[in-house]
Amino acid sequence: MSKSQIEMPVADARTQNSITEEQAQFFLDNGFLVIKGVLRGEELATVQAEMEKQVAKGVAGVQDDPDYMYGKGGKTGRNVLRRVEYVIDKSDPMKALLGHPFILRSVEKLQGNNFIPTWDSMVLKMPDEGIIVPWHRDAEVPAGCTDPRPIFNVDFYLDSADLMTCLWVIPGSNKWSKEACKARIEQDGADRFSTEDAIPVPLEAGDAIFHDITVLHGSPAGDGNPLRRTVYYEFRPGEIEWNYGPHTHEYLGLKQQMLLECLERRAAASYAQGEEPFVYKPDGEFALGERTALESFRYPHLEYWRG
Repeated sequence: MSKSQIEMPVADARTQNSITEEQAQFFLDNGFLVIKGVLRGEELATVQAEMEKQVAKGVAGVQDDPDYMYGKGGKTGRNVLRRVEYVIDKSDPMKALLGHPFILRSVEKLQGNNFIPTWDSMVLKMPDEGIIVPWHRDAEVPAGCTDPRPIFNVDFYLDSADLMTCLWVIPGSNKWSKEACKARIEQDGADRFSTEDAIPVPLEAGDAIFHDITVLHGSPAGDGNPLRRTVYYEFRPGEIEWNYGPHTHEYLGLKQQMLLECLERRAAASYAQGEEPFVYKPDGEFALGERTALESFRYPHLEYWRG
């Protein structure tokens, strides 16, 4: 069976409580999974509006704020906004999004109940300025780690992504060696994006995709592309973070407290009324202690980096 003919199960947050065992196994085997209808109605409109504020702020230019990142536009070569870091800290609806029950029940199924939220960012393709995002892995599994559980991102699409702007993935490359990945990346270089062994993942606004940090993915340049905003929340099994890093033990406790606060923000959101909330119940050395008041929702990675 060719990559284009792969039988791809699709989860649906509108009708499911969490991903199924079949969908979980597809994700483990292939490194990605599409989830339809994660954000809809009032929540989708609210999150889109909140992130539009961040886009407008970044487009206007932000002095001396490393959270707003820029790159050369694909068509004009001008400096254009490409990424905004720590979006949970910047927006209450993004806090509520972290508490999304379908997403968290699915993360728990794949990583166990001691999972930790780690990164939160928004990545953009600005209108008519799409550039090639070469084939890459987001990161490697920490050195020495033999834990088979996946580390992955949940990508929330705030805009529809067609073949001009969508993510492409190479199914199963999450199981490749570093050497095999390096060879495939070098096959194209920075100026070519071949897709003969890949499949596109077009999505509607409000859909999401789980993608393993080790699966090869990227996107072609868009000529006349519309705006594409994607919010990324990364999750890691707590045991992997505790034993191998990259963050310190202190960071894990802070992010647990942050998740608890975000679950409360979701419970109070008008669009979350009537849904079955997620209950975070880590155990063992990750068992929750006394609640502490958070001074911030922004915990810079390098300030909590080992070594």
